[in-house]
Amino acid sequence: MKKIFGLILLMLLTAGMMVGCGGAADEGKEKEQTNHAQQEAFPITIKDASGEKVTIEKQPKKIVSLIPSNTEVVFALGLGKKVVGVSDNDNYPEETKEIQKVGGMEMNTELIVSMKPDLVLAHASSAHNSNEGLQQLKDAGIDVLVVNDAQSFDQVYDSIEMIGQATGEHDKANEIVAGMKTKLKDIEEKAKSVKEEDRKTVLVEVSPSPEIYTPGKNTFMNEMLTIISADNAAADLDGWAKIDEESMIAANPDVIITTYGYYTKDAVSEVKGRKGWQDVNAVKNGQVFDVHSDLVTRSGPRLIEGVEELVKSVYPNQFNN
Repeated sequence: MKKIFGLILLMLLTAGMMVGCGGAADEGKEKEQTNHAQQEAFPITIKDASGEKVTIEKQPKKIVSLIPSNTEVVFALGLGKKVVGVSDNDNYPEETKEIQKVGGMEMNTELIVSMKPDLVLAHASSAHNSNEGLQQLKDAGIDVLVVNDAQSFDQVYDSIEMIGQATGEHDKANEIVAGMKTKLKDIEEKAKSVKEEDRKTVLVEVSPSPEIYTPGKNTFMNEMLTIISADNAAADLDGWAKIDEESMIAANPDVIITTYGYYTKDAVSEVKGRKGWQDVNAVKNGQVFDVHSDLVTRSGPRLIEGVEELVKSVYPNQFNN
């Protein structure tokens, strides 16, 4: 009887081990298939924002990002451990503080070459000022991809998808974009409840007096205001434009949003204390708010958070619940 019991116990243990090994094997096989699928995507040729066709032979293992928005996309794709260099202006996520800085407006080309990255993610907003340095990187055998300077949500999605494609994370990029679109659609649907008589005119300031700049038409911040059922006080201006204070006072915005509070001491008080602005509705009614610049000006996944912050400031009764 004991022998039979022992035999049964041995069979059960053996079966359990086989199941466990089989599960581990299946998991390992699944990971192998995923990695193989990613590798199969290469070589890949991408037409970047400079109009050049960039062929990437293998999935990049070491990445340098020359602008914070690109870095945020790479981390959102789950590739943070592959980032070996970032710009001096990078501050998100927290891990970027520990990553080698490679320069600001002017990149340290020699340093980047010495790091031997597989891929450098440049940006159309600054690439034209760095042509010589970018060419040096290319001459050193490094793939350089210039990401578009997004001025609309569709262009932001294009940026994310381009970086996803270049890094072998196309599916993850599509997932991020789909999530952004869903959240944005939810905000847009909720904003439709704003009655026409309650619709507000908003002035967004991205730099303080005396050199006040604001987003006009053809910017994603203008698109943000449209999405949340608000009117841009500077809608007649094009791009990121310097404003004439008298015209903005005449526009009489209901709300003023500043995005420079992270480097200007008490930005809200500065606006409220401006000479000649005391009768502007936003100032008179205390509707001046600061939203962190990174959330509303970086063309990456956190842009949706920026829309949420914006709408909570403009229509607190509808959106703070």
